[in-house]
Amino acid sequence: MPQQIKFARWLSVLLMAIGAISSFLATPSAWAQAFPNKPIRLVCPFPPGGAVDIASRALAQELTKTLGQAVTVDNKPGAGGNIGSADVARSAPDGYTLLMTTSGIQAINPALYAKMPFDPSKDLMPVANLVSLNNVLVLHPSVKANSVAEVIALGKSLPPGAINYASTGVGTATWVAGELFKSMARVDLAHVPYRGGGEAATAVVSGEVSVYFGPLSILLPQAQQGRLRALAVTTPQRLAVAPGLPTIAESGLTGYQSGNWYGIVVPAKTSREVIAVVRQAAARALADTALNKRLTDLGYLVVGDQPDEFGAFMKTEITTLAKIIQQTGARVE
Repeated sequence: MPQQIKFARWLSVLLMAIGAISSFLATPSAWAQAFPNKPIRLVCPFPPGGAVDIASRALAQELTKTLGQAVTVDNKPGAGGNIGSADVARSAPDGYTLLMTTSGIQAINPALYAKMPFDPSKDLMPVANLVSLNNVLVLHPSVKANSVAEVIALGKSLPPGAINYASTGVGTATWVAGELFKSMARVDLAHVPYRGGGEAATAVVSGEVSVYFGPLSILLPQAQQGRLRALAVTTPQRLAVAPGLPTIAESGLTGYQSGNWYGIVVPAKTSREVIAVVRQAAARALADTALNKRLTDLGYLVVGDQPDEFGAFMKTEITTLAKIIQQTGARVE
């Protein structure tokens, strides 16, 4: 009899343990509490040295502090950001693979590429819209123009394609900025694509190309050192970091506006609990005074909205930017 009682008690304890473990595994919040317990990979789908990479590394450094796990940047460039983004879309939806996405990846590429290796709207989920980055129109000092109006006049006076402009690739925000300028100003500039913002900036500084509608964070220091001539920003209003630069719209091209935004997305089916952990960590990182000032000084505008807000914003951007792509007639097969 005593042996039977012992067995019954042992069985009871075993069943209670199994029940507790099952309950833990079945509760999403339990997973969220355990997340993260290993390093996290933040995929930057563009090369090192560009504006997306700069933002990615600044954020990864702060996320490492707020999450308590190493967040490392993994550069996977190519196809306007599609290669690195597809890698994330195919990754496990566990929060350990994040993507620094852009307006080009989410809203431009689907309208531009005939065949996408993934569907940004279905295969990726929004976490937080982090920053927006505005571009500035710069020239190599050898170009005989000191204003937007003079660039347009020069372009019209020369044979088509005599003036070239750099971009970080077809479908990226820098390309959209250049193509929109060409369309609205009715000038024919030859497009020269590069693999990233660092390469494009080097090309215009060296004189390999004449014009670049590139990130303020990279180009403003070059202009301040006299290596480039900055003419105007692509934003609807002047920027506090460069108040002396007019907008392209106020410089004679009424209605012109072009920019870019970066945010974190994760593979579809990632739990809302894990998304909440990442979003809260990102919000704390962006609230850090030192990081906020660093990003602002580089020309970024800190956003940091909620996943639902980010998702709604992306839907609006998809409609808006698709119209611009259709106007250019561009298509990547």
